[in-house]
Amino acid sequence: MSFEEKSAWIMGVAAVASYGVYLAVILGRAGTANLAGVPYVGPLLWTVGASILGSIALHAVMGISSPREAGKKDQRDREIYRFGEYIGQSFVVIGGVAALLMAMAEWDHFWIANVIYLAFVLSAILGSVAKVVAYRRGFQPW
Repeated sequence: MSFEEKSAWIMGVAAVASYGVYLAVILGRAGTANLAGVPYVGPLLWTVGASILGSIALHAVMGISSPREAGKKDQRDREIYRFGEYIGQSFVVIGGVAALLMAMAEWDHFWIANVIYLAFVLSAILGSVAKVVAYRRGFQPW
């Protein structure tokens, strides 16, 4: 498995894990209460921060464990990376439009923040899946 494919796995797993923890904390705090009343800012910031730090740490461990592969990208790696990022960015756009519409409709901040967070998570997951599939099944640039 190439360094870039391992990187895609790290990003996808980090996104799923951090969002799973966030949902568990928020839903645990809510109980039977209204979700919009749950304090969400702290858990959101902590899970995003933990995801970033965890990803950096795992990339560092991966680089230390295989220093000859670290940072080496060929043309195929660059094209797969670009392909995955383009696909993943679609969810950022969808989330941005959804958040804009929610803000114009004057929805609660909880829902706007959560749709943006979900869009970023889905973007990371979809981009990572696209990259892994391209590495595993082959990639044919258009």
